Amino acid sequence: MKRSSFWCLTALLLMASPLVTLADDPPKLAKTPDQLKADKDYELLKLFADALDQVERNYVKEVDRKELMEGAIKGMLSKLDPHSNYIAPSDLEKFKSSVENEFGGIGISVSVETGELVVTTPLYGTPAYRAGIRGGDRITEIDGQPTKGITMDEAIKRIKGKLGTSVKLNILHLADGSTDLREVTRELVRVDSVIGDHRKSDDTWSFLIDEPKKIGYIRITTFSRHTSDEIRSALQQLSVSGVKGLILDLRWNPGGLLTSAIEISDFFVADGRIVSTAGRNAPERTWEAKKEGTFEGFPIAVLVNHSSASASEILSACLQDHKKAVVIGERTWGKGSVQNIIELDDGKSAMKLTTAGYKRPSGQNIHREEGAKETDEWGVKPNDGFEVKLTDAEVEEYFADRKARDVIAAKPKEPGPEAARKFDKQVQKALDYLGTELAKNEPEDAK
Repeated sequence: MKRSSFWCLTALLLMASPLVTLADDPPKLAKTPDQLKADKDYELLKLFADALDQVERNYVKEVDRKELMEGAIKGMLSKLDPHSNYIAPSDLEKFKSSVENEFGGIGISVSVETGELVVTTPLYGTPAYRAGIRGGDRITEIDGQPTKGITMDEAIKRIKGKLGTSVKLNILHLADGSTDLREVTRELVRVDSVIGDHRKSDDTWSFLIDEPKKIGYIRITTFSRHTSDEIRSALQQLSVSGVKGLILDLRWNPGGLLTSAIEISDFFVADGRIVSTAGRNAPERTWEAKKEGTFEGFPIAVLVNHSSASASEILSACLQDHKKAVVIGERTWGKGSVQNIIELDDGKSAMKLTTAGYKRPSGQNIHREEGAKETDEWGVKPNDGFEVKLTDAEVEEYFADRKARDVIAAKPKEPGPEAARKFDKQVQKALDYLGTELAKNEPEDAK
């Protein structure tokens, strides 16, 4: 800030301060609380202006004023809670993509292994999938440039681009050792947030985990803008299949949009409170369930663990309080606060600010305050008798199994016999519970 701009700011601050008039021995009146607050605000703003002026004039190197202001905003928000933060212009697009769960690209997940760019899996129905790119393929060139030794950031930067433009990829197919050049046009890609148990022969999801018993399985990875539509579609498929029981897997789900959690809760609850929120400057607000569009008539098991947070806790707490499901697994994270996204600088940046907290239908608290004890009330606990913890080794096994089921790879010409499926302990507990519940409703002759 130039010296002149500093004095301009100081002048504005003086103008904002209480008016002082010169008079002969004016009577001294006690200041009102508002006047005392204005005096304090003026002193604080003056302190900031003085500090900014000193940095700009005397710091050893010239600094960018915008960077200083962004740093000041970040510092201010860091004094609040872990969920309030500043989203810089360079991070805004990535943040919006994570909320919308969609981006511009060709629809592949990649990794760098021993210096090679490897396709983890294409996303079903995307340009990469339609071009025949499959999990395990190596991308040896991008637009004629070799990828040997490429970094992840550079690979993503070169593959992504404006919608409607194309990228040329030289592909080595490990399934048969062939190499070909694929020109793929970039489109708006939406990442599935609702995933089934395994892929069918056409690479779409199967939402049945036990076909003979008609037990469904739905895994929600995040609560994005389109998650409720994806859930509705999955539930409709299960209804056609004659579903008799359902597993909702919310493990390792960090949350997402409050509206999405409310809409999905409403699919399973016909009436009553879903969730309520209240804040210092926000009046209490409640959301009630509606009977229309409710999926009923089957028992539900909800899987959670310590990484299930926010919207995951809203859904699991709602179903537990209304006795629509049993909760299986581990106590959840305990994130019961609501963040609003406030645009700054004409939408070029934004601020994520905690404005309210939410409570489950029973009125109990979800948020885990700093220093909270295990005996305090927070998070969502498994129902009595349904606490099941996985060891570190079992977690690794789970992710290895999940990766094998998520990946779309080239299918062998003569697939071998399927190995017996081994479920993790938490899924097996859910299957046992649902099997017991279904047995209660069987006719005596069937038993």
